[in-house]
Amino acid sequence: MRTEDDRALWARAAEGSGAAFGELFDRHAKAVYNHCFRLTASWSSAEDHLQATFLLAWRKRAGFRLERESALPWLLTVATNVVRTERRSFARRLRLLDRVPAEPPVPDHADQVAGRVDDQRRMAALLAAVGRLPRGEREALALCVWSGVSYPDAAAVLGIAEGSVRARVSRARSRLAALLGTRSEAVPFTPIVVEDR
Repeated sequence: MRTEDDRALWARAAEGSGAAFGELFDRHAKAVYNHCFRLTASWSSAEDHLQATFLLAWRKRAGFRLERESALPWLLTVATNVVRTERRSFARRLRLLDRVPAEPPVPDHADQVAGRVDDQRRMAALLAAVGRLPRGEREALALCVWSGVSYPDAAAVLGIAEGSVRARVSRARSRLAALLGTRSEAVPFTPIVVEDR
């Protein structure tokens, strides 16, 4: 049986009595909790709102005078306002999120890794075949085909006639096609270019 009504407990809590406020909590927490659950359909949200309700009641205890015998109607009103405020705040956050531009999709790292492995495999096979060519053909191929140096400039660098450079490149292409077992036009003469990955 209660020894003090809610008004007496509230008056003591308003003067700073934590014990009196604790008794009010014990009397009404279950009803406030269930009320919050009915407003939110979530037990975890109801628990958060229960705590927010009693925290707000504690903060307002000195400036509020309980007129009724029971504090429950006032606490339920506070709980309703706490839930309503949280819903409005949540709706504002959603509207703000809608205004934030979506981030561009991140490319799949697995595709990048697979591409690099494939590049390395193809380049290793090409280099192994190029390594079997005579030195002059390798040099002409590297300068003219891989690095894009013009035939006249390659001829000047190598100290041979432009026609000789063209002949070496042509022989290199034919030999590579034979070494790689493919047609000359299908040989990947252009090496893999390093990109920003």
